Amino acid sequence: MGRLSSILNGFSRSLLLKRTKNLENSCGNCDGREAVEAMAKDAKKNELILTTSGTVNVERSQNFASVFSKRGQKGVNQDCCIVWEEFGCQEDMIFCGIFDGHGPWGHFVAKRVRESMLSSLLCNWQETLVEASLDPDFDLESGKKLKFHIWKHSYLKTCAAIDQELEHHSKIDSFYSGTTALTIVRQGEHIFISNVGDSRAVLATTSETGNLIPEQLTVDFKPNLPQEAERIIQCKGRVFCLHDEPGVHRVWLPDEESPGLAMSRAFGDYCVKDFGLVSIPEVTQRHITRKDQFVVLATDGVWDVISNEEAVEIVSSAPERAKSARHLVKCAGHAWKKKRKGIAMDDISAVVLFFSK
Repeated sequence: MGRLSSILNGFSRSLLLKRTKNLENSCGNCDGREAVEAMAKDAKKNELILTTSGTVNVERSQNFASVFSKRGQKGVNQDCCIVWEEFGCQEDMIFCGIFDGHGPWGHFVAKRVRESMLSSLLCNWQETLVEASLDPDFDLESGKKLKFHIWKHSYLKTCAAIDQELEHHSKIDSFYSGTTALTIVRQGEHIFISNVGDSRAVLATTSETGNLIPEQLTVDFKPNLPQEAERIIQCKGRVFCLHDEPGVHRVWLPDEESPGLAMSRAFGDYCVKDFGLVSIPEVTQRHITRKDQFVVLATDGVWDVISNEEAVEIVSSAPERAKSARHLVKCAGHAWKKKRKGIAMDDISAVVLFFSK
């Protein structure tokens, strides 16, 4: 028990104090959703969860989050976001996520994946903590590597479960619809990033000369990336651009010009899941230092017209932090009108997480 107590006290102290009994029972019986729903309900009452445009600014936390989403010109806004401060009742954790739906049911798929991600990830994280601490080869000195292993394992398990669940959902048709999912968890001085699709996370850090510079933390999973194209082609899918969209590579079925997905990883889209599309996340980590100022999570509606350098400049020049995400989305909207004349503007959404106040 000493070994178990040490690791759980280090990684999930407040969770044990507040919800451990419920989580352990529910993880064993119904995958933790009831316990997580109870946590989420309490968090909403205390204004710790945000699912619309706005800010999250908890006095006892160093984090400050700004969120904004704007509908494009293609119909209903299929982007959605979430910020959960003190994620899972952990005082040193915050969860941020951005989801970009596509297809006829894309807005429903995006919201469903957003909801499922929270409950599944928290339960898998708790289970993995316990499993890791019971490992006879467990070593307290390897805490940093262990943290990453726990989050990576939890994310991989979570994404697999969400995609399987979505396929059998009775009220959401995901055969020709899907969503991307870019999420981060800040735990103390580390951030853990999980990316499925072509949304992007960019870190703003200070250079040796004192300038604020961008560092891209994720890969835009486009179909023409060598490793992605190879997988798709091996699975008999096709990757090519339409004549009127030079440079825009899409995923197609073997014998049909459908569905034409502009990303190589997504939840849903079961029409091409047998032909190379996957929902496996890329999970990475980053140690935060005093040089790191904030991280931007945004859908491709931003990155299609705004560079990493421009995004960092726009956010840092916002009149106030509370309006930083709105400022970035507004600038992206203007850029669409200048750079993409004649093309319907995409939905544009961003989450900006500042690491200190």
